[in-house]
Amino acid sequence: MLRSLKDLERYTVSATDGELGTVVNFLLDDQSWTIRYLIVETGGFLDGRRVLVSPIFFRQADWLTRRFHLAMTMDKVKHSPGVDVDQPVSRQHEQDYYGYYGYPHYWGGEALWGMGAYPGSLLAGGWDEALAVHSSRTSGDPHLRSAREVQGYDIQGTDEAIGHVEDFLVDDETWAVRYLAIDTSNWWFGKSVLVSPHWASRISWEESKVYVDMTRKAIKDSPEWNAAAPVNREYEARLYDYYGRPVYWADGESPYVAELAHPAGVLAR
Repeated sequence: MLRSLKDLERYTVSATDGELGTVVNFLLDDQSWTIRYLIVETGGFLDGRRVLVSPIFFRQADWLTRRFHLAMTMDKVKHSPGVDVDQPVSRQHEQDYYGYYGYPHYWGGEALWGMGAYPGSLLAGGWDEALAVHSSRTSGDPHLRSAREVQGYDIQGTDEAIGHVEDFLVDDETWAVRYLAIDTSNWWFGKSVLVSPHWASRISWEESKVYVDMTRKAIKDSPEWNAAAPVNREYEARLYDYYGRPVYWADGESPYVAELAHPAGVLAR
């Protein structure tokens, strides 16, 4: 199911022996467009320290009570390597982080999470050797961005500005960012639309802009998104058909592989 990232803020995070804190932000991978970490504010437990929590650590996500249950103790989190979440997180920090928790890292494989599409894929075993081979070739800086930073980025079309990013819709199993929710109300009162981040032609972090190969009219005429209603497969099919894009769920392909394997489409109308 697709979840609003804004809605996931303030979810409670619980360890196996107590309440850890609340979600205040996310770090997203700007290459694969995947949420890699939740930023959790621990409150009095760690004197307000903010810590990173990977979806790999989830034991259960309870959507009704707005709570993430982790498969670890509070003490384990307390002694985890310190990371300044307000600064860029280096690959070395990530290596220390995964080494401390004893989990294989996600980068270097062919899929979203190492060699699989889901965070739990890393726990299935058998990936360590394969990931080590890939990691030796892909050990550069990570591409992690604050979700809050990207919220508010302008969307620039081929002819004119279109709107700004107001939210992200995330797959609650893979943690892939499926859509950028675009607020176009500066031009069309009250209208919001969805655009896949993989349809962006480029992103300028210096300008705080996302460039898309679509005209303003193409965005204006696209299927409208109602934030109060869940995004179903019928709506997604209409959206992909409108933009002339192959659907990411076709032929049982991994969503990530499908997007990258078919980057072209009818981008502007």
